[in-house]
Amino acid sequence: MSSEKARASHLLIKHQGSRRPESWRDPDGARIKNTTKEAAIAQLRGLREEIVSGRSSFGDLASQYSDCSSAKRLGDLGSFTRGRMQKPFEDATFALKVGEISGIVETDSGVHIILRTG
Repeated sequence: MSSEKARASHLLIKHQGSRRPESWRDPDGARIKNTTKEAAIAQLRGLREEIVSGRSSFGDLASQYSDCSSAKRLGDLGSFTRGRMQKPFEDATFALKVGEISGIVETDSGVHIILRTG
């Protein structure tokens, strides 16, 4: 296992196929159970475009829309080493340079965009 470390923030949108179809924003899962993966990806693409265009900050959108409790920290997940996150998430994070935003990343948790912060 590598000691290589990354720090990242993310914005997670859960959908019908997510392994846990509820979140802090949707405790009974009503919205998530009615969200298709395609709709989640479309929403995330729109949010990513707002960030990239400079209309909104990553943290502001993460705090409003992310289904991960890290939303309360503007999406910040802190630092982690390889082997700590789901592989697609980890691979995407470590492939980014600091300050870069990923495309859509799919994991068992849902779909994400990732901002590498360290």
